[in-house]
Amino acid sequence: MSLVRRQLLATTIGVLAAPALVAAQGTRVRMGALRLIHSITPFFYERFMPEGMTVEVIPFESPTEGKNAVVTRSVDFGAFGIAAGILGSAAREPVVVIGSCCDKGMAVVARKDGPINTLTDLRGRRVGIWPGSTQEVFIRERLRMEGMTIRDIQSIRVSFSEMHAALARGDIDAYVGAEPGPGISVTSGIGKIVEFPYSTAMGTLNMIFAAHHETTQRNPQLCAAMMRVHRRASEYATLNRAAAIEMAVQRLGMNRAALEVSIENVELNWRMTPAMIERSRTYAQHMQELQQIRQQPDFNVFFNTRFSDDEARAAA
Repeated sequence: MSLVRRQLLATTIGVLAAPALVAAQGTRVRMGALRLIHSITPFFYERFMPEGMTVEVIPFESPTEGKNAVVTRSVDFGAFGIAAGILGSAAREPVVVIGSCCDKGMAVVARKDGPINTLTDLRGRRVGIWPGSTQEVFIRERLRMEGMTIRDIQSIRVSFSEMHAALARGDIDAYVGAEPGPGISVTSGIGKIVEFPYSTAMGTLNMIFAAHHETTQRNPQLCAAMMRVHRRASEYATLNRAAAIEMAVQRLGMNRAALEVSIENVELNWRMTPAMIERSRTYAQHMQELQQIRQQPDFNVFFNTRFSDDEARAAA
């Protein structure tokens, strides 16, 4: 039996079995999210859940943790960086992108009183970078565009939540961070924005909405229902920035003043557009060139635009 026939049969069986699975799983959906302002959308899911369904949002510290939770089915869905998803898919882990989540949300930050004003000023400096993150690939490509490589800087492993503190202590000279870290550094007077690294062919690509492959095949009704919730929550948070900030303060304990700055560098979204897919393919190519992955993901499996496309038609 061909691969196409096997996939078609699996999908058909999934559709027939879906109602029972929705009833079983849909009563309480587990959603993984990152402790970042650009991962705020899932925290609004509750107000848009269908009758008879509830959601539990489980925060994670790193994109890899979020991706692993989807792969191990510790959560039903997850929002995390495209890098983590590509790393998993390239290793043939059963993670599938069914929607977008957020673009932008990153920045190169240096000490306000320091000599770093451009990317080339990072040469020889201690730069905080989270390995395996979306930000790592972006900074590597930006360095290449400036005639530099990662070897021209001192790359220091620092988690996103610790970057501002490390900069304030003087442990690092700069960092490639995720919001609200840059916002915190700016509003505290410690840091300044060197640049927003969006000038590469990857554009503003950042976070995805993902599920386990088996969930997309055996329970398409649940995926469709959650895509609708994701769209409505994303649109609500986009139009109600004050509510997004308040949610981040209340649920994630973030600094309000910093969020006022950070949210200007956040672009919440939900739809898998052709541009998003093309940028993701470019991103994966960069990862392979950097030897972060040995092979490209099977994009026919990794990307499933069905639910996003269906929701876009329904919303039109």
